[in-house]
Amino acid sequence: MTNDPWLLLQSGQGDSAFNMALDEALLEAMPRLGKPALRFYGWSEKAASFGYFQKYAEVERMTLLRPLVRRPSAGGLVPHDADWTYSLAFPTSHEWYSLPAIESYRRVHEWIQAAFTRLDIGTELAPSCRKAEAGQCFAGYEKLDLLWRGQKIAGAAQRRRRDGLLIQGSVQPPPLSLASEDWHKAMRDAAVSERSVRWAKFELDKPLSTRTQELARQKYSQAAYNRKR
Repeated sequence: MTNDPWLLLQSGQGDSAFNMALDEALLEAMPRLGKPALRFYGWSEKAASFGYFQKYAEVERMTLLRPLVRRPSAGGLVPHDADWTYSLAFPTSHEWYSLPAIESYRRVHEWIQAAFTRLDIGTELAPSCRKAEAGQCFAGYEKLDLLWRGQKIAGAAQRRRRDGLLIQGSVQPPPLSLASEDWHKAMRDAAVSERSVRWAKFELDKPLSTRTQELARQKYSQAAYNRKR
């Protein structure tokens, strides 16, 4: 770990096109920003996101949630009606970029596990897979997903490109009296304690805001993109 700060972005609620557009814009901005970025966000509408490589015709039969939006990362179908979502973007110069996919997956879920521990909630990393209907991200679980009482509560998907690494994650919180703000704080504190991360508050600058609006308008709100395969 270097002593460079990590950028912290609390972007609030957005619609499905905006949320996916901002995550991709963050990834594109990694060469310019040069620092890892953690984004916490919510959904202003019930929706579902699905993996970049999934087939729309199959996905639309799996859920009644609409709209359906194709993520820039891989993975399966994720419902966004009561979940907490986050993304992590890393520049190519950061150690996370060079990790094998399984190791970055482990790290992010160990981080979330440590955050839940701070909230006195015991969780475990799945030691193996439990298959469910194909493409349903939270119906079963994969190895290293985060479990609470045997049920998957956290999953993630990744995308490595020449400009950096993007991890998109969803937490389906346990049915306990938890506020997302408490979890956000636990995540920040766990990173400081476990990985010596220093946080720097980050707001959308003009290039990032402009690119997000462009991607939302031209890509993620377009049926031609979301239904392209």
